[in-house]
Amino acid sequence: MKNIINLKEFRENVAKYETRIKKGDSFIVTRRSKPLFRISPVEEDGWETVIDFTKFRKGGMSVDKVIKVLESLD
Repeated sequence: MKNIINLKEFRENVAKYETRIKKGDSFIVTRRSKPLFRISPVEEDGWETVIDFTKFRKGGMSVDKVIKVLESLD
């Protein structure tokens, strides 16, 4: 069974839920009995890699260079 909590309960007890989430629990937060969002632990590596700019240029690319390349695609 999924852990379902209402928004008010979540807001009033954020620290309690933070502890449980760090231990691996996930929750669906509802408002007026309708799902609002899911909160769950971040994967081990933290962030999802969308693109690895070191494959294009050793050391990566500056934000300005990335924006310039993206603008040229139009």
